[in-house]
Amino acid sequence: MRNLVLAAVLSVAAPALAQTQPIEVQAAWARATAAGAKAGGVFLTVKDNGAPDRLVSASTPVASVAELHETVNEKGIMHMRPVQALPVAAGQSVVLKPGGYHIMLMGLKQQLKDGETFPVTLNFEKAGPITATVTVEKAGAMGPGM
Repeated sequence: MRNLVLAAVLSVAAPALAQTQPIEVQAAWARATAAGAKAGGVFLTVKDNGAPDRLVSASTPVASVAELHETVNEKGIMHMRPVQALPVAAGQSVVLKPGGYHIMLMGLKQQLKDGETFPVTLNFEKAGPITATVTVEKAGAMGPGM
C-alpha cells in the first residue's frame, strides 16, 4: 500500500518538478533604435534555479555581434566594456539593465522597432544554450512595458 501511495504522489509531482529549468530568462527587452543605427542593447533577468553557472556568450540574428558588456564609471566618465562571462549564483537572479550589465548588439542588420520581437540565444557554461524572445520597447525606455 505504501508503494502504491508513493507511486501516486510521484506521478503527480514529477511533471511539476520536471518543468523547473535550472536557468530561466525573464523579461527580455531592447530599446528601439533609429533608422541606420549600428548598435543596440538587450536587457533581461537571468534566474538560477539550480547549481551556479556562468553566462558566457550571446547571439541573435538581428546583429553581427552580441557581446556581454558592463557599464563602469571611471573618473566620472561612463564607459562600456566587454566582459568574458557573467556569474550566476545558485538561487539568485542577475539583472541586465541600462547602466549596468547588458548584451551589446553591434552591426545591427535591421532597425529595432517599438513593439517588434526578435530571438536572442544565451549560452551558459553548464545549462547550455537558452533562447528567449526580446520585445522592443520605445527609445529611451528604462524597463520592459514602460
